[in-house]
Amino acid sequence: MTRMPLSFLHIDIGVGGLPSNWWDEINESVKWQDGIFFTLCAAYALVSLVALIQLIRIELRVPEYGWTTQKVFHLMNFIVNGVRAIMFGFHKLVFLLHPRVLPLLLLDLPGLLFFSTYTLLVLFWAEIYHQARSLPTDKLRIFYFSINGGIYFIQVCIWVYLWIDDSSVVEFLGKIFIAVVSFIAALGFLLYGGRLFFMLRRFPIESKGRRNKLHEVGSVTAICFICFLIRCFVVALSAFDSDASLDVLDHPVLNLIYYMLVEILPSALVLYILRKLPPKKVSAQYHPIR
Repeated sequence: MTRMPLSFLHIDIGVGGLPSNWWDEINESVKWQDGIFFTLCAAYALVSLVALIQLIRIELRVPEYGWTTQKVFHLMNFIVNGVRAIMFGFHKLVFLLHPRVLPLLLLDLPGLLFFSTYTLLVLFWAEIYHQARSLPTDKLRIFYFSINGGIYFIQVCIWVYLWIDDSSVVEFLGKIFIAVVSFIAALGFLLYGGRLFFMLRRFPIESKGRRNKLHEVGSVTAICFICFLIRCFVVALSAFDSDASLDVLDHPVLNLIYYMLVEILPSALVLYILRKLPPKKVSAQYHPIR
């Protein structure tokens, strides 16, 4: 397989005996590795804590509604970010596990859970859009669970094969699969987030609630579309270029940039945008998962 070096990441200083490659020096420094991965651990733990606090606030506000889409979304955010925090807290153990499939599993599984968490928003928006258009909604949840079930099944098959035979070809296909899944998520946000946004814009009634909802849908759509598109690009690049690999201990800077852009910042922004608590009165727009 041809490897194309990430030459744009390498800057030659060559002055006064300074190292010619600051990128490699940082990546190979144990202190930098620990500092960066513990920073990621703390950031994920903070986002996880925020999601848990918001979940508790919602439950105290409307305990009679059971498990709504909003509650499930915050619970899954708590789990995903909590798992990431633990993983980066024990980064030395995680990245050096054998066989090779174990670190891949521990790194990829939270990414799949992140996909399920945020495509839950796509499902919710799709239901609102279909209801507003008097279209059937009964198959939307079946479609959501079928897509997610199929993705997890394929990924488990990849992990099992890698456990039996550590094949570089299958590992390559696994990365391409994650890139495709991320692209599907980006398209989902563009499709239903965009549809709901333009539908709200056409509503004739001008009100603060309408403007807030328009801002909410537009902002979350843009954030999630961009983060999944970045994930798609970086994971696909890592499949062809070992210098862009994210599942190794000596690429801490790349891991910091990647996870900040595709998970931590998007999660923090979305949780902030969706911070409003549901009304105490029963609302047609706020319904439990059945």
